[in-house]
Amino acid sequence: MQIHPDDLLLIVDVQNDFCPGGALAVAEGDAVVPVINRLSVRFDHVVLTQDWHPPGHSSFATSRPGSAPFQTIAMPYGPQTLWPDHCVQGTEGAAFHPKLSTDRAELVIRKGFRSAIDSYSAFYENDRTTPTGLAGYLRERGLKRIFMAGLATDYCVHYSALDARRLGFETVVVEAGCRAIDLSGSLAAAREGMAAAGVRVVNDLD
Repeated sequence: MQIHPDDLLLIVDVQNDFCPGGALAVAEGDAVVPVINRLSVRFDHVVLTQDWHPPGHSSFATSRPGSAPFQTIAMPYGPQTLWPDHCVQGTEGAAFHPKLSTDRAELVIRKGFRSAIDSYSAFYENDRTTPTGLAGYLRERGLKRIFMAGLATDYCVHYSALDARRLGFETVVVEAGCRAIDLSGSLAAAREGMAAAGVRVVNDLD
């Protein structure tokens, strides 16, 4: 696939806690690193997202006595999965995978730093209205098509892709550079939702 000068590679949450040995490890999560490094050299524009939670974040099961990880609760903004403590600000778990090439990134979007609300998408918090500012950045830079890779396919990549389409960006998810959690059929649901939204899903760009 031909890459254009106004294309962007959005690298989603390739952090230690989402890789093997991390607090919320995605199976084979570290396998995305060489793929993304190979992809990133083909783009003039690269943006990273970084999950960045304060201690005691409201989405952590440990902040709700009697709750368990992966349980779903009702929050003011809708259903919320409770997670193990992960990507806590300033910790090694929140750092990017050490072999991920980040030198060419023009911007790092940190998300999930508001203690009362979780954030999956690169564009909005989970209330679906609080913006991260990424859309405005891309529009001011004249970037029109977004290629996405990272972790996890069925959560942060999925929500980012849906929001990118909702905001009018042409969107391509590169599955070779993604891995999924697949919690209770979440991967199949994500693929269905992305297809319905007009997200193009490709295996690779070669």
